[in-house]
Amino acid sequence: VQLQASGGGLVQAGGSLGLSCTGSSLHYYAIGWYRQAPGKERERVSCITTASGSTFYADSVKGRFTISRDNAKKTAYLQMSSLKPEDTAVYFCAADLFCRETMSYWGQGTQVTVSS
Repeated sequence: VQLQASGGGLVQAGGSLGLSCTGSSLHYYAIGWYRQAPGKERERVSCITTASGSTFYADSVKGRFTISRDNAKKTAYLQMSSLKPEDTAVYFCAADLFCRETMSYWGQGTQVTVSS
């Protein structure tokens, strides 16, 4: 499955930003969002199952980020609010049959920069 993440940009701390992940076969897969900041390990941010029955959030984003999907549009979303400078990273979407720590199919990343 080919995935394309988009929607990154520059935002001030406290602001909001929405990311999208599109893919021709996206509706068949669970979708995860990950991020990697310079000099840091990749972090699993969130995940949503195929039918949106279950979601996962890292403690670092719980209550601030919301994952969702529209299978008819073959698109998954990550709505980010109350952004902090430490949210600055390249964000990636990934797919697999199930939500898991490391997923099998990856898209290219989109840069999110939060200024203080």
